[in-house]
Amino acid sequence: MPERTPTKPVLNFERSIGHINSIPLGEGRTFNLGTRRIAVFRPRNGRIYATQAECPHRGGPLADGVLADNNIVCPLHEFRFNLERGQPVGNECEALKIYPVRVDDAGELMALLDPER
Repeated sequence: MPERTPTKPVLNFERSIGHINSIPLGEGRTFNLGTRRIAVFRPRNGRIYATQAECPHRGGPLADGVLADNNIVCPLHEFRFNLERGQPVGNECEALKIYPVRVDDAGELMALLDPER
């Protein structure tokens, strides 16, 4: 019988971050989760997206940016990022960290976070 190699468990942590109604349609909000800050966006297309809270270019507050289709535009320097993939659009900035997010049956926003390092 072949020897089994133990696998490391994948640890992810789903956290409640607030009610969907705390984010008006077409806007974003920043949430503090321990030492981590994430921005959650609710564009008019009905989807929900979550990213790191600060722009990697100059630290602008992304939740204060303008939502345009599936993109967020940083309020400081107008750098644009795709919310589905975190990739920069039309600039060579570092990509955003994105987090899976869902709305549960009670309307609570649930974000899946990797363990803080």
